[in-house]
Amino acid sequence: MTRRTALLLAPWIVLGVACSKPFVLFPGGELDGTPAAIPESWAFTDEVDTIQLETGGDDPYSVNIWVIALGENLYVHAGASRATWVENMEANPDVRLQVDESIYELASTRVETQEEFDRFSDAYDVKYGRRPRNGNVDEAYLFRLAPR
Repeated sequence: MTRRTALLLAPWIVLGVACSKPFVLFPGGELDGTPAAIPESWAFTDEVDTIQLETGGDDPYSVNIWVIALGENLYVHAGASRATWVENMEANPDVRLQVDESIYELASTRVETQEEFDRFSDAYDVKYGRRPRNGNVDEAYLFRLAPR
């Protein structure tokens, strides 16, 4: 490796080693924060655009993602993408969610009714100014997060 190549790679190596959290579009590992009790209402997340979601159980995999609060539940949406975090949640529904420095232990369940998907889509439109790209529950990956 040339000196120039090493200098160009050094910041990325330091960033990768220093950060276990996901970084922009790059996934991370185990989230680090303070365990918190499940709140009675997730309405406070209406003011938070992006949270961190950890899946994978013994092999933690975390991503930055948008979240929608509806009643006592939270929702995360992957559209039609069968991303790694979606596969992880289908294999093991236990997830960890980080909002600011608080970590919440939750369980995920795939939404299967169009009615629930439509309620989510309405709330998504209010929060993010547009509806999800794919509006068909059978073709999209939408998960409800609730207490374990």
